[in-house]
Amino acid sequence: MQNPSLQLQESIKSFCNLTLFESELGPDNQSTTPDSDYFIKTLSRIQSKGARPDLVASIITHYAPKHLPELSGPGHEPEPKPKSPRESITSSWAKKKLFIESLVEVLPPDKNSVPCGFLLRALRAACMVGVGPAHRAELEARVARQLDRAELEDLMIPCFGHEPGTMLLDFWLVVRVVKEFTGLDEARSGAALVKVSKLVDGYLAEVALDSNLGLSGFVELASLLPDHARASDDGLYRAIDTYLKAHPSLSKQDRKRLFNLIDARKLSTEASLHAAQNERLPVRAVIQVLLSEQYKISKHVIDWSGSLTGPRSPVIGLDGPVRCLSKREMATRNMEVRRLKDDVLRLQSQCMNMEKQIEKLLEKKKRFFSWKKLLY
Repeated sequence: MQNPSLQLQESIKSFCNLTLFESELGPDNQSTTPDSDYFIKTLSRIQSKGARPDLVASIITHYAPKHLPELSGPGHEPEPKPKSPRESITSSWAKKKLFIESLVEVLPPDKNSVPCGFLLRALRAACMVGVGPAHRAELEARVARQLDRAELEDLMIPCFGHEPGTMLLDFWLVVRVVKEFTGLDEARSGAALVKVSKLVDGYLAEVALDSNLGLSGFVELASLLPDHARASDDGLYRAIDTYLKAHPSLSKQDRKRLFNLIDARKLSTEASLHAAQNERLPVRAVIQVLLSEQYKISKHVIDWSGSLTGPRSPVIGLDGPVRCLSKREMATRNMEVRRLKDDVLRLQSQCMNMEKQIEKLLEKKKRFFSWKKLLY
């Protein structure tokens, strides 16, 4: 099988008759590091001749990491550079900054030409070396257009600031990217929106552990996506529970504000059971979860009861004969209905107990304020 580097080299030569990077791919196929300025200039020449965007993107993703190892994907070890005179860190970072800015300017304009993972690694490197706001904004906009193709690991871009209170991850960068995504047509509906919602919930669960993440920031990112983006709120509940664990000093109002992000009807049975026993949640939130679960079980019971008490409709297969339910199947369904009814009664009892506790708390508060008025 032909070496992918040679295949790419031949594609470039066949298009524009350029002996591109011949210093890099010699007769013995030994790679060296070409000059980064020459790399950018050659890219510009290829684009000026009308090269296909996918060809330009292939050149960038294949050769750019040889100049900037930070652009290498997972599982790709950067090739060792030839020995050169030692240069200062400032000079090295200035060269990296110039290279990234030049690379951004020659990126193909097509939406999916450059992989999202590569763009996120470029954005990470741009933040590290202090690339200018305009070039960073361009990378963020490109990432937003492909956010549904992003991996959570690539989104974990560290914050390179050293000021007091700085977060470990560049949280506000992700907020800007998600905001950019919500303004696109893809954010209105469809599979892209569902994928991004899962990505955001996963990111929130990771960043929630940071003690420097304020409540307003968490709420802002969680609220950026429309309600219909999440088919299930389990991921968001997990992120909120993680935030509550990492921020135990939150007030009751703050905890209530967090839980208001969740639609209890969109929690799975497992998540609802966890929430019902979660001491970190406000009491009213627990009651809301219990009532929602009670409604779902009641509806399930009604559906089952209707199928049993209604006219015995025959079960018709695609090609099979008509048959009625057997006595064993009927007995199994009856047992399931009885079990569901028991669950409903148990949940109703729990709800009543919780309501009584709330009434007692409210009564105590009324008495307290009554005494306070008398004293003052």
